[in-house]
Amino acid sequence: MNKEYMQVTELNCPNSSLDLSIPQVMGILNLTPDSFSDGGKYTQLELALAQVECMIADGASIIDIGGESTRPGALDVSEEDELARVIPVLIAIKQRFNVVVSIDTSKASVMSAAIAAGADMINDVAALRNEGCLAAVAQSTIPVCLMHMQGLPRTMQNNPSYEHVINDIVAFFQQRIEACVNAGIARERIILDPGFGFGKTLEQNFHLLAHLSAFSQLKQPLLIGISRKSMIGNLLNRDVKQRLAGSISAAVIAAQQGANIIRVHDVQETVDALKVLQAVTDNQ
Repeated sequence: MNKEYMQVTELNCPNSSLDLSIPQVMGILNLTPDSFSDGGKYTQLELALAQVECMIADGASIIDIGGESTRPGALDVSEEDELARVIPVLIAIKQRFNVVVSIDTSKASVMSAAIAAGADMINDVAALRNEGCLAAVAQSTIPVCLMHMQGLPRTMQNNPSYEHVINDIVAFFQQRIEACVNAGIARERIILDPGFGFGKTLEQNFHLLAHLSAFSQLKQPLLIGISRKSMIGNLLNRDVKQRLAGSISAAVIAAQQGANIIRVHDVQETVDALKVLQAVTDNQ
């Protein structure tokens, strides 16, 4: 690693940039019938666009579009189906709204098509490990988020184990950053996501949340996705629709630990909570 590399404090997209010195909120737009929280709600174009408009009004600076569920046990989606779900919505959003749009995918073909259609960012739960993904992103200039996942969505919660969860994830990120740089992806474009719920036990997830600041050694922006996840539900014994308070608490804790982008379902409530945190931070 280059010890002279400076901490990234700005997310530079093709037509805009975001100040990462304050937490940015990424609104989730699931275009899948089987996502764990809101599957099937936004599969029609006009419903999806109405949700995007609402999230932007509520304070989201990034919209993350997903066409394949990555919940535990999720089934694979074909390349054709994923393209059919995400590309028309991406194009419509870019035509109607001035907002950073991220595409949540692990397929090189979807990445390439999305980049050609105007995507501002790629969000990959597989950290560009699938065939062709490094090259697809390297041929662009947009940012990419690399997420840590132990195993695959179908099997990732089958007895996940680590020698030391923080150190193991840091080592994984170091390897993936090196792979990206070697492929021609500048470090200034790389965002990291430790992958809450992706091959982690309940205890490991909360250990991760308690020690997020450990990832500052990598000097990359940090994206956190905890919203409505089972780590909240299992701790509080709450159904998916009853996890708002837990999700907001986790978002605030993550921001206090240095998270730069908070990926959420409940945009307005999270934005409000982070504004309170920022007001306190500004007065310390």
